[in-house]
Amino acid sequence: MNSEAMKERLFPMLVTGDRMGARSIINEYLEMGACPEDITHECYWPLLDMINTLYREDKMASLAHHYATRLLRSLVDQAQAGYTQKEARGRSVMLFCGATEVDDLAAQMVADLAEADGYSVSFGGGGVSWDEIMEEVNSRTPDVLLLFSSAAADAPNIRILIDTVRDIGACPNMQIAVGGGVFNRAEGLAEEIGADVWARTPRELIASLESQADRRATPEQRTVGRRRGDALAA
Repeated sequence: MNSEAMKERLFPMLVTGDRMGARSIINEYLEMGACPEDITHECYWPLLDMINTLYREDKMASLAHHYATRLLRSLVDQAQAGYTQKEARGRSVMLFCGATEVDDLAAQMVADLAEADGYSVSFGGGGVSWDEIMEEVNSRTPDVLLLFSSAAADAPNIRILIDTVRDIGACPNMQIAVGGGVFNRAEGLAEEIGADVWARTPRELIASLESQADRRATPEQRTVGRRRGDALAA
């Protein structure tokens, strides 16, 4: 699959809201044998990142951004139905994100891919209060708490949540993973706020999650980011 060519063809369909044109391109690649998971990893994810960057830098109109994110969500939903479900890992992931449409769509991609990879995923999305998240973590004791955000304004609340979890000793074996644009843009932020794991992409993030249910990352393993991202992808 030539992902660069695919992105170049799909981008103008997304920003103009051409639903039939976008689906036609995707169907063409699927008929040629493209894997739905690879399309999400290599096309949908980088396209969403590019769309978000252009919009944040005022290089994309609001309407084009709305067209693109809504159409991309439709394509992501269709892709998820074609994922190959791997054997259950016996590991649970609880996933929440920032309040924006981009955060929710990015987190949905991660949720779908992690579920296909064998994790049991609970996806709460955005707009959930930190108190409710804390209560849910204490009640359900997931193996992984994954927090996703593209906005810098979310970082202080994520830090407070992580500090609270650590201070009260809630779920001592639970990994805390973070992802999203704010952690890509701010060097060392994930490590500074005490996350166990972070990565740029869903593929890196899923690969970085501990396979052992009774173990949280040790300090030397903590924070999978720029320094280890290439090794994970290799």
